[in-house]
Amino acid sequence: MTSSLHGSTSTPAQGNQAPWQALLARDSFIELDGRGRALALLDAGTHRELCGPFDGVESPWLESQGIVPQSDDGLIVVKGEIFGLPSVVISIEQAFAGGAIGEVSGAKMTTALAMAAAQERGGPLPAVLLLESGGVRLQEANLGLAAIAEICAALLELRRLKPVVGVIAGPLGCFGGMGIVAGLCTHLIMTAEARLSLNGPEVIESEAGIYEIDSTDRSAIWAATGGRARVAAGLADRLVLDDVGAMRAAVAEALKVHPTNSHRSQRLTTTRQWIETNTPTHQALKTDRKVPTSTSERGTIWTEALTEVDLMRPCPSVLRGELRLDVREAVILSIAVDPESRYHRAAHGELGLREGLVLAEQIIQVVKTDQSLRPTEKRPIIAIVDVPSQAYGWIEETTGLHHVLACAVDAYATARMAGHPIIALVVGQAISGGFLAHGFQANQILALDDPGVQIHAMHQAAAARITRRSLESLEILERTVLPMSRRVSDWAKLGLCDQLISINDPDAPTAIDLTMVRSALTLAVDRARMEPLDLSNRRIFTGNSTTRRATQEVMARMAAQW
Repeated sequence: MTSSLHGSTSTPAQGNQAPWQALLARDSFIELDGRGRALALLDAGTHRELCGPFDGVESPWLESQGIVPQSDDGLIVVKGEIFGLPSVVISIEQAFAGGAIGEVSGAKMTTALAMAAAQERGGPLPAVLLLESGGVRLQEANLGLAAIAEICAALLELRRLKPVVGVIAGPLGCFGGMGIVAGLCTHLIMTAEARLSLNGPEVIESEAGIYEIDSTDRSAIWAATGGRARVAAGLADRLVLDDVGAMRAAVAEALKVHPTNSHRSQRLTTTRQWIETNTPTHQALKTDRKVPTSTSERGTIWTEALTEVDLMRPCPSVLRGELRLDVREAVILSIAVDPESRYHRAAHGELGLREGLVLAEQIIQVVKTDQSLRPTEKRPIIAIVDVPSQAYGWIEETTGLHHVLACAVDAYATARMAGHPIIALVVGQAISGGFLAHGFQANQILALDDPGVQIHAMHQAAAARITRRSLESLEILERTVLPMSRRVSDWAKLGLCDQLISINDPDAPTAIDLTMVRSALTLAVDRARMEPLDLSNRRIFTGNSTTRRATQEVMARMAAQW
């Protein structure tokens, strides 16, 4: 089988057996639970689980919502050997909360990846990620979203040193922010039963209407996002039979491939060619589709107000400007509304295929231009954030929106690790994958202290549908469960915000407002230059001693047991 995007792929041979004979003879990998899958990959007698169920580190946010927590929070971390190669396997238990990531499970995955990269005795460890997940656990919304941003950062750190192999095996699939995580892996293995996408069909139908996608049309969904389609498109590397032996052999082979400087999420030229091949020739009719009832222009307003020279549009929906902070030049990037976009689900400021790719291209251009400069001379990059979400469109999913957003995440992390201070300034909405790809990889995150600023994992109506709650009951929980709140002041209490800025008019900033924001950005750049280049400062922030106490307990137990 050959790929149309990123090189060649192949389906493993099954000897002289006919397909139906191999199917009947298989030892199913999919039918195992999360712990069983992890142990099945490891050599017998070599496994050692870390921060397991007997440690009893549970989510502190579920019981008050009438949900029974799990003693390992649905994530299994096991060190062992795969055909004699020391490795760490991180497995998501799909039967708990649909494999969704919350504070504890996210902290376990992030810490395992970080410790695998930092291991001294024997050197860094390669990692295998068993990704069966619906994305962010909506009952822990903003902590889950932050956890996935931190997972991405830790994965990219390890990927520079050792392979990070992703496996998507079962029909639950891999969605949401974890789809971005899959897009960052060194090597991605799927079965024909598996799915990979950013937005799940139910979410798209809820946001865009049944004419965009019928979430009950299983044949269309698997034809576009199933393992065969993703391997054929080059968005995954290998299609494997649902068999323990076949999966173990495929993982072992992938672990032998040494890291390169050309990962899938860094191949921007081929990604552009792929997107252009699939670009609609005209904007689809909107008469039978849901469209946003309101559109925010705050991102454009603040980009134009802060830019002092050379405001440019690398594409109609991406703005780039330059700002001088004291004596230093900084680059500003933001997403703009483009009513004429051929992508009808990305016409109102959403982050779609074109926006994610252009952001990545602009960031990497800055990195390359400044690569010979001293760290203190590298330009800061200011992400002005007013993103109502990622694009909820079927053409985006069939083309591979998860991959394009992974390119943007990779680019921001690359710039940060190269010494460019990345500062996010949230002036409006910062929702879901849009914020993960544009802003959440920042060293410092600032936000306007205004009711119009909203940071969350999902829009309310879609969240109610996915969690099977009424809007009324969801609103009650959002007022009482801190990480579910949509108020920016509550979000700041989670230790994720470096500064809330009170101004006079967020929709028409005055000269005083602009002076305050420029001063805040200058101080944020100074702090970023003094902090670690990774995102560890978020997890160890002293203000998190109460709100992210479970994260700190996970980190301590993992360090003691590693």
